[in-house]
This record gives sequence, structure tokens and C-alpha cells, in this order.
Amino acid sequence: MNIGDKIPEVLGGDQDGKEIKASDFAGHKLVLYTYPKDNTSGCTAEACSLRDHRDQLRALGYEVLGVSKDSQASHQKFIEKQQLNFPLIADTDTHLLQQLGAWGEKNMYGKKTMGTLRTTYLVDENGIITDIFTPKMIKTKEHAQQIIDRVKADK
Repeated sequence: MNIGDKIPEVLGGDQDGKEIKASDFAGHKLVLYTYPKDNTSGCTAEACSLRDHRDQLRALGYEVLGVSKDSQASHQKFIEKQQLNFPLIADTDTHLLQQLGAWGEKNMYGKKTMGTLRTTYLVDENGIITDIFTPKMIKTKEHAQQIIDRVKADK
């Protein structure tokens, strides 16, 4: 997906099996971020950055929603262990990740594999993507501040 595209209406099931839709966030902006795997160092740093800055993001009108191909049970453990304060979509079939363009070829230590591309989409109140952070742009430990800085610069 690109800036100006509308995100899919059905986003998937969260850690509790509740179906999450884009319309659930109508009237709110959304930080929709995709990440490779629960409880890995980079993904934990990114999730905790977003957790710790949630109030600042909310003050700017944003809710946070994470997506990975991990299971609901894995997400529940990740949320509990890291005390995350936002839902995580369990996209086990990678349907949403593929729709977003966040599933693709990765090169790990010279080995090419398919996997989740760490990407963040900023979405407006109407479900339209207004900004995208690509994998090379994201600093996991500072990601929430990167978003805050970008949003404030665009105002």
C-alpha cells in the first residue's frame, strides 16, 4: 500500500480473537505497525517504545495497533510480559501483511527468506494512509518518538 491508499476494512483478529475493523477507529488516527516476531529484541524495543509513548500519541489523536503473523496465544503472552496497552492482530495466514505490502523477501545473514517487513503506516480518521515508515527508517528503541516528531513536523 502507498500513501493515499485506504487500509482494508477487515484487519483481522486480535489477541483475544475479537475481529478488528478499520471502522473501529473511525474518528481516530491510527499507528498501524507491522513487526516480525513477538518477544524478540527489536520487536520488544519497538512495542515498548509505543507503549511508553501511548499518551503522547493519543494526545496527537492516534491509537496504536500492531500486526504480526504470531498466534493469539503468543500475542497474549507478549502483551502480558511487556504490559502492552494496545491490541495486536494475529495475522497467522499473512493476509493483512500481504495486503499492506509488509510481507516480502528478507535477507538474513546472506539467506533469503519470506517474512514480515517492519513497517509503520500512519492512517487518518478516514482510514487513508498519510505516511509510511519503511524498514530502514525505523529505529526500534526510538520509534514512537520518530512518529511524534514526524506528526508534529507535518502540522
